[in-house]
Amino acid sequence: MTGSKSQWIKLSITVALASLSASLYFWRRKSKLSFSNGEEEARRKIQQLEASLKSALEKCAAERKGRIRAQQALRESLSRSNSDKLESSSYPMTPIAIVRSCFSTRNGTPRQPLLVPLAKASLTFDPARVPQASLEGLEGYSHCWIIYVFHLNTDLEKLWKHPSQSKFKAKVRVPRLKGERIGVFASRSPHRPCPIGLTVAKVEAVHGHTVLLLGVDLVDGTPVLDIKPYLPYCDNIQEATVPDWVKVDNVLAVASVNFSEGFSSSLADCWLLMEKKSLYTSPEEFQSLIRQVLLWDIRSVSQRTRPQQPLDETEAGNRGENHIENEVVNDSSNLENCQEDEYFENGDDIVYHLVLEGLDVSYRIDSKAKVLVERVTLASHVDSQ
Repeated sequence: MTGSKSQWIKLSITVALASLSASLYFWRRKSKLSFSNGEEEARRKIQQLEASLKSALEKCAAERKGRIRAQQALRESLSRSNSDKLESSSYPMTPIAIVRSCFSTRNGTPRQPLLVPLAKASLTFDPARVPQASLEGLEGYSHCWIIYVFHLNTDLEKLWKHPSQSKFKAKVRVPRLKGERIGVFASRSPHRPCPIGLTVAKVEAVHGHTVLLLGVDLVDGTPVLDIKPYLPYCDNIQEATVPDWVKVDNVLAVASVNFSEGFSSSLADCWLLMEKKSLYTSPEEFQSLIRQVLLWDIRSVSQRTRPQQPLDETEAGNRGENHIENEVVNDSSNLENCQEDEYFENGDDIVYHLVLEGLDVSYRIDSKAKVLVERVTLASHVDSQ
């Protein structure tokens, strides 16, 4: 009886072990099959994604080829139809930014960039046209080129006329040549067939859609078409040469710039009204700007050389910025556009005006090119609120 019971127990254990082994076998097989099915499913999904990506790339390539062919056809068509009519051609250009400059008017705006290191401006881009990401990396450059429009030229309406009626002047008067004429393309005159300017400025900072600049020669409100980084390795040409007349700097330099006893108090009064709007941090820094601007004779050629009847100080002050309406920015002036010369006479008693950030700076310059800055007031057109 005992032997039968022992045999039964052994048989039960054997059956249990066999059952367990069978279960393990089937579980392992099922797991392996399940893993294999999952791997196969993943492989199919990858193949589907690869096929979808390939199809999308082929579609993009086809669309790109189509655009290129259309653009080529358009250019060929325009070239054929306008081969003899350049004025009929047009290109998609529009201002993308506006300059807010310390120079309120053309009078006093430097004739070249970097001549006035303290000359500040902010360049604000149109968010609708220029995404903020477009300016990423610009802060890594010390300087940038700026392509802009001479929007305050007094002869812009001529450019809309037929060339036979525009009366465009091929030569301009150049200050460094004491008013002698030279071909417009041998100068940096703003009065050009296409009123486009090129300048370079120091990049002080980049904040969002705004670039802060130093050393500018741009008047307030200038429309900007493009900016490009300055690259010393290719933009600075060591072997470049220029005509001798370009090297004559003393023609435009003054002997000294001094300030009257009452200037500081007049500046302090104005600063209380203009401080929040100013690009400058203190009256002292603004006074340094005035000195740097007036170290160069900002008068036009005709104002320096043609004696006229002077106006009294009151009338000159009332006319503010308009006394030099046709002063040209950059390196030349056009005689036909100098219409305000009756304001001036060579002598020590004539009061000149320079408008910076809406402040009218009154000064005199004597026959020895010594400048005396008398006072500063709010320009009549500026809202102090």
